[in-house]
Amino acid sequence: MELLSVDIKHAGYSSNSNVIKKVAFSVKSGELLGLIGPNGAGKSTTIKAIMGLLPAMDGLVKFAGVSKNYSYIPEQPVLYEGLTLWEHLELAAAAYEIDRKVFLARADDLLKLFHLTEVKHHLPGTFSKGMQQKVMLILGFLLEPSVYVVDEPFVGLDPRGTKDFLVHLNQARAKGAGVLMSTHMLDTAEKICDSFVLMNAGTVVARGNLMEIRTQCQLPESSLFECFDQLLESS
Repeated sequence: MELLSVDIKHAGYSSNSNVIKKVAFSVKSGELLGLIGPNGAGKSTTIKAIMGLLPAMDGLVKFAGVSKNYSYIPEQPVLYEGLTLWEHLELAAAAYEIDRKVFLARADDLLKLFHLTEVKHHLPGTFSKGMQQKVMLILGFLLEPSVYVVDEPFVGLDPRGTKDFLVHLNQARAKGAGVLMSTHMLDTAEKICDSFVLMNAGTVVARGNLMEIRTQCQLPESSLFECFDQLLESS
């Protein structure tokens, strides 16, 4: 089942500036789709287009169901200076209209998972970058949406935090959620993603699972990094 369908003819930050063009893919139930590319490839712009944050776009973004049921986990933590971690969770629960008992159970589980229970009444502004990233992950998981849109989630996370994140993400996928994950960490993406959308210079240069990417590049035994390197040279 397709949870997210994207077909962008062109989009940008003004009517006469097309940052991305011919970007089309879908995210299915249980799938982890890697949005891959170097800095400036158009990954973040694509995510903004999906969330409806670009002033100019010609195309269609469609979520399954009546409403846009997704969580966005940004690369850079977005936190309120005067709110504690717990108050951030309370605010998100109110915005999502999560039942109080459900919220308390989920929040407790997520705080334990990411080892932040003891600092839940502290200000996240005093946390390390990795701890702040964990706060964003907790906020993203709190809704339990049908689609997760994740932008460079591994920046700042230590190995334990990365493992905890992937374990919980896989649990969400097992329940039917789909994941769109933007990253330039190709070695990690190759290990965890089911399929890939490779971008360069604002457009898609290849898509499919690793075997299909290898076929498109005519590199049957190569890594995702080697395939992408060849695509960059030829595009």
